[in-house]
Amino acid sequence: MEGNKIIYIASPYAGDVEGNIEFARAACRYCIEQGGCPVAVHLLYPQILDDTDPVQRQTGLRLGRRMLSVCDEMWIAGDRISPGMNAEIAEAKRLGIPIRYISAEQIHSVAEPVYSMTLV
Repeated sequence: MEGNKIIYIASPYAGDVEGNIEFARAACRYCIEQGGCPVAVHLLYPQILDDTDPVQRQTGLRLGRRMLSVCDEMWIAGDRISPGMNAEIAEAKRLGIPIRYISAEQIHSVAEPVYSMTLV
């Protein structure tokens, strides 16, 4: 699917981790429905790295910034901006990456995801 914009999805992770993971997944589904290719590092790196270990956390943050640098846009999902998201927003601004704010209502407006695939 050439031409899909790569979208960095930023949403809270800490706190209600289970609920925040479900919301990040919904934000990714919303992105796909909008024709984007979502990247949500906070769904990936906590599965590989220990977020409570300062060294591993810094590694995850560094890798996240690297992923952000190759994205076409950043989408801020939901109404709450965490300290980690603030740092990501600052980095996106520094890199000149467009930022779009997506409300929880918009994200939850996609009732049943419909994905299309073109087989080559």
